[in-house]
Formats: sequence, structure tokens, C-alpha cells
Amino acid sequence: MTLEYLKKATLTAKSDASEVHETVKTILNDISEGGDTKAMEYASKFDRYDGNVLLTQTEIDAAIALIPEKLKADIRFAHDNVKRFAETQKSTLSEVEMEIEPGFIAGQKAIPVDAAGCYVPGGRYSHIASAIMTVTTAKVAGCRHITACSPPRPGVGVAPAIIYAAHICGADKIMAMGGVQGVAAMTFGLFGLPKANILVGPGNQFVAEAKRILFGRVGIDMIAGPTDSLILADNTADAYIVATDLVSQAEHGYNSPVWLVTDDRALAEKVMEIVPALIEDLPELNRDNAFAAWRDYAEVILCADREEMAACSDDYAPEHLTVQAEDLDWWLERLTCYGSLFLGEETTVSYGDKATGTNHVLPTSGAASYTGGLSVHKYMKIVTWQRTTRTASKRVAEATARISRLEGMEGHARAADVRLAKYFPDETFDLTADADKDARSTTTF
Repeated sequence: MTLEYLKKATLTAKSDASEVHETVKTILNDISEGGDTKAMEYASKFDRYDGNVLLTQTEIDAAIALIPEKLKADIRFAHDNVKRFAETQKSTLSEVEMEIEPGFIAGQKAIPVDAAGCYVPGGRYSHIASAIMTVTTAKVAGCRHITACSPPRPGVGVAPAIIYAAHICGADKIMAMGGVQGVAAMTFGLFGLPKANILVGPGNQFVAEAKRILFGRVGIDMIAGPTDSLILADNTADAYIVATDLVSQAEHGYNSPVWLVTDDRALAEKVMEIVPALIEDLPELNRDNAFAAWRDYAEVILCADREEMAACSDDYAPEHLTVQAEDLDWWLERLTCYGSLFLGEETTVSYGDKATGTNHVLPTSGAASYTGGLSVHKYMKIVTWQRTTRTASKRVAEATARISRLEGMEGHARAADVRLAKYFPDETFDLTADADKDARSTTTF
């Protein structure tokens, strides 16, 4: 590809990743050894909060009472959409069985993990939608215990709307603890919680690094970096809407990349002209984040045609991918690497982030090249089973014995041998490998 960068990023999402590792590793080791007490010390240091760690029903009720009915209705609307989409996803995963050989049956079961830990960001912004996305899918999957964990604000606690969302979506416990200490508490089973089997949800670079280090000890949805978004636009796109959508995602954080890929120079230049004013018009925190993200991480790329645009997008493998171009069916068929796809001007990443039902916990930093986002399936263990009759096991036992001997795994071979000897005492079997025909012998039972 001969891409022309009208704007080139000076930093990438991984630019400061290495600085975080040692800090997170130290905190996790301290909490692993010190338990509840050490977790509370870090909570006091980083959260600056001294209230209850696990919210009581009285505290939950008090928080819910603070929320306007209109906002409650919006949260219930989003929850219903996410729940119905997750239920549909779950219905696509069938428990099956098949007859491998006459009388030899193998099957598949889907079993939900026992305990899920759902991290809900609450630092720069109160991510109400993250509570909906993570807790709802865990509930639909059938997890027995769900903990929602969110950072409290000093002197205030967890945002009431997060508490309400986590509560109505099915959280069994709501924990007022943020960052690495919150992730550690769910993983290690502190404060009387069951040890989480899986950790899900977005977070800052410290939360992401904690999940990376803990992976293996506990399952995770994915290792998520800063959120990123790419827009594919042709000459039919509305430059103002394209610019607005880019800015809407840049406000996530100072290190959140946004990219515009187009085959129309005039559109690209118009978008670049519009963006600074849109950023300037945001509230201060949002403005500062979006300004830094646009300055340091944003790119505007000019391609020769739509095929080159699609190839460029697949190479970036964005978390969020928007198409504002003609022939949406062509793009849907052609594009292969993205976390979630938004086709046409009429939808936007913000819809998916908040209320349409598709999940907003998605792969970042190019991970969409090999994985999708959070779904009800992430909480499900796909396990297999088998059973057979003695007669049906004969052919499988013979093949197992010979393959095992060819591999040099005599113990495996003998597990098949003894069954043939017991079930077919009057038969003779050639159970040697074919690798050395001169050394073959016939085994008689």
C-alpha cells in the first residue's frame, strides 16, 4: 500500500506501557501477601476513601434514591437491549453430541464459570454503561456469583448511577475499591468474596497491566489498552459528522488513538479543519483529553481507493470501526479485523458504547486481528465429553495404541491394550507402530 499520511501520530498506545509494569507487580505482590489489610492500605492511598468496601443493601437503596427516574429509565432501556442481545448470543451456543463411530458418542457442553469479577471504571468518568455491559452478560451466562467493582470518589463513594446499574443488572456484591487493589481483591477472594474465575471490564493502564499479570491465575476477557477508533469515509461522508465522531472518541483519554482513512483529500482536509474547534468547545476535562489524543495519537490517512482503505483498516485492526461510505454491504463483506463495526452515518460508536445492546468491552491495540470483544460466551467454558460401548471402542482402542507407540508414549498405549484384552479376550490385535516394520510383532491376548 502507498498510504499518504496527512497527519501522523507521534506516539502510540504502547508508548508508556513499560513504566506501569513494576508498579502494578509490586502492588499485586503486597496484596497477595497482606490480604484485606494491605488492600485497604492501597485503597486509602489511591482511592482516598474510608467507607464500606462491600456496599450494604441500605447503602445501595440510598444511592438508588438519588437517581432521577428519567435516568433510571434510560439505564433500564440499555440494560434490556444488552440483556436481549446477550440472550441471543447464548442461544447460538448449542450443547451437541454426535456419533463418532457406531455406539461411540462425543459431545459438547457449555458451562458458565462460577464467579465473575466485573471492573467498572469510575475515575475520569462514571462508566455507567460498563456496569451494564459486564454484569448483564455475566448474569445471562449463568455465573453463580457476580462482583461489580468500581473506584469510589473521596468522601462520596461509588457513583449512584453505577450502583443502580450494577444492582438491576444482577450484581451479587458491589465493591467500592478501584485500580489494582480492586482487581486484586476480586482475584484473591478478599473481604469474604469468592475468588473470581474471570475478570472483565475496561480500565486504565494500571488495571490493564494487573489483568495481564494475573492472567493464568484467573481468566480475563482480554488485555485492553487505551480505546481506539477508526473511521472509513468516502466523498459521500459528512465532514462535520466524521469530525464529531472522531472527537467523541478522543475524549476517552489523552492516549486514545483516533484515525480517519479516506480516499478523498478534500474530505480529509475539511475534517482536519473542523476538529480543533469541536475539541475547544468541550468541557475542560474532555477538552484536555481530546486535545492531547488528537495532537499525539491521531492520524489522517489518504488511500488510492476503497480496497486500499479496507486493507489499511484491517492492518490497524481497530477496536471501533465506522464506515461512512457508499455500498455498506461491500464493506460488511470485505472488512475482517475490528472489535465492533458501525455501518453508515445513522449509527455511531457512542450508540454501541451506551445503549444498543452490542458490548462495548472490545479488543484494543490491534488485538481485533485475533479476538472479538466481551460476549456472553466469554463466561462460558466449552467442555467436551464422551462415552461408548465396549464394541464401539474397539477401533478407537486399536488406533490409540498404535499412534501412542509411534509417539513413544507406551503408557497411553497400554491404557488401550488393557481394554482390548478385557473386552475381546479371544481376538488378536496388531498394536505396534508402523514406523519400524521389521520390529513389528503381533500382540495376542
